[in-house]
Amino acid sequence: MRIVAGTARGRKLIVPSSNRIRPTKDRVREAIFNSLHSYGLVEGLRYLDLFAGTGSLGLEALSRGADSVVFNDNSELSVNTVTHNLQLLGFEDQAEISLQDAMTYLRKPEDFDVVILDPPYEFELWDQLISQINSNVVVIETSQNISLNAHWVTIKEQSYGQTKVIIAAREISLPL
Repeated sequence: MRIVAGTARGRKLIVPSSNRIRPTKDRVREAIFNSLHSYGLVEGLRYLDLFAGTGSLGLEALSRGADSVVFNDNSELSVNTVTHNLQLLGFEDQAEISLQDAMTYLRKPEDFDVVILDPPYEFELWDQLISQINSNVVVIETSQNISLNAHWVTIKEQSYGQTKVIIAAREISLPL
């Protein structure tokens, strides 16, 4: 797996051989960030990669000009992988890493410009999760059919095989 674009374009990432971590495919990351870039939602912004896994989504954001990314995961393997990948790419100064459950992390009164949600495919607490997001934009990667509450407006939805990507904005933050 490699970074698709930006300052770290083509650089390889470490991906552990574990069935607990499901990295986002290159073409899906490329599509996500091309869309975010077209909406002006990458450069200089603060991201939260909530279910970080390998960190590929947050690392792609940093490579494309995001100001900073907080990587959170409840797996020590994931946190170690993200730490290693940050060091490989030289993005340690732009990142913070947190090892805790997503719902626990969201209790912090912290605002982000963009929150990336790529939980395990069997994740079921979508309503609870979405209601706790402190951001104007959310990027969701899932295999499930989910519906956002009335405070969110879907600005783009696309399927890539079994993977669905939804980019949504808070109703009050429109227009993009």
